[in-house]
Parts: sequence; C-alpha cells; structure tokens
Amino acid sequence: MKEIEMMKVILASGSPRRRELMEMLGVACEVRPSGAEEVVTSAEPEKVVEELSRLKCLDVAEGTEGDSVVIGADTVVAFEGEILGKPKGVEQARKMMRELQGKVHQVYTGVTIAVKEGDAKKVVSFCDCTDVEFYPMTDGEIEGYLALEREGEAPVWSDKAGGYGIQTAFGTKFVKGIRGDYYNVMGLPASRVYHELKKLGVLK
Repeated sequence: MKEIEMMKVILASGSPRRRELMEMLGVACEVRPSGAEEVVTSAEPEKVVEELSRLKCLDVAEGTEGDSVVIGADTVVAFEGEILGKPKGVEQARKMMRELQGKVHQVYTGVTIAVKEGDAKKVVSFCDCTDVEFYPMTDGEIEGYLALEREGEAPVWSDKAGGYGIQTAFGTKFVKGIRGDYYNVMGLPASRVYHELKKLGVLK
C-alpha cells in the first residue's frame, strides 16, 4: 500500500506487529518505545490499557520536538475479569492455557494519539475489546504448544499476553472464533486508529 503523506508519526511501542499494522494502513512510523514506568490506578482491563497507552504516548510526545503525531498502545488478555499478562514461566503459561481452552476470553487494547502542531496539542484515548473463543485442548496439545521454541530464541508463549499470538500456528489450530476486530488481538485496532486519525485531521 502506498504510504500516506503526513506529518511525522511516532509509534511509542517496540512491537513489530503494531508497526506492521501501521504500515498496512499506509502510515510510515518512527519507532520510539517509551521508557516510562508503568503505573496504573485501576484493576479494570479497559481502564488499565487506556492509562498505560496514555502514559506511553505522552512520555514520548513530551520528548519530541516539532509537529508530530505520537501513538501509544497497550494490550492485555482478560479472563473472567482477571488480567492475564505475559507468562513468567512455563507453569504460568500452562495454567493460562488450561483456563482459556474451550472458553471465551477478552483482549483489550488501549490507544492514545497525541497530535502536536505548534503550541497546540490534541490528545485522544480509546479502548477496543475483542472476544476470542478457543477450541478445547487436550493436555497433549497444551504440552506440545508449550514445548515450541523459535530457533535461537525464547519459547513462543513467553512474550505474549495470555501466552499466545492469534496470528501464529497456535491461532490457526485453536481459535474457534472471534467477535470484534481481529487486528485488535494482534495489538492494535488498526481500522479504529485509521478513522481516529481522520477525525483528528491527520489523514485526509
């Protein structure tokens, strides 16, 4: 897709998946992850991701000179209202898979967009939620998944909220269906971002 001509866009995230989704929209981004300490004041998934996306976005925006658009995002998986982060070890990953198999859970992504033009700054935050349903999994299937490793890298489950990626072989085998934005589960509700950028006057 041809890149859209616009002011400098900075993605306040190191996620390669988010960068790919922005490129699919035709928006070239400079990647500049936030180094801000993640502090939240709520336990509700939708509020947590909005707070963290805003924190990351504004942290990067404050250190950026000139006219720019900064986009921050944060994604969590939640099951029965409890946030499931990235597994800290194989036992936690196993517990997550056993909880999620055969059931429906939610993926929340919060996004904050800050547009700086001269002395003016507009900031918009929102949250998108997608329901994801897994097929039932046998203990053997769970153990087979947990044993997968990328060549020379960490296990496939170790760097993903909820222990899985919908765009991976795991998603192909075990995701029964979704209700909502598929790309939201990858880490960015791309179409919503596109239309929010249009509303802000960034895209024509």
